Amino acid sequence: MRLPPTLTLDQAGAALRALGAEGFDGAVDASQLCEFDTSALALLLQAKRQALARGQRFELHGAPPKLRQLAQLYGVDQLLGLGPV
Repeated sequence: MRLPPTLTLDQAGAALRALGAEGFDGAVDASQLCEFDTSALALLLQAKRQALARGQRFELHGAPPKLRQLAQLYGVDQLLGLGPV
């Protein structure tokens, strides 16, 4: 699954529906993400839950530094597999 360039509360519903679509293999590409809020973190945590429930491995690729910082601020960086900023 590739995250859109903008992922705020306004786009979260559509992104969540895409996450529920068939074909999500547990990999998330965040390399295009530019504008986001905590909705992005909520979506990523849901993606991890779904992947694990399907017996898949969750992988987050291309997380921009600001997403890493936000995840660290909220204490979910390790849950998402993100190392120190």
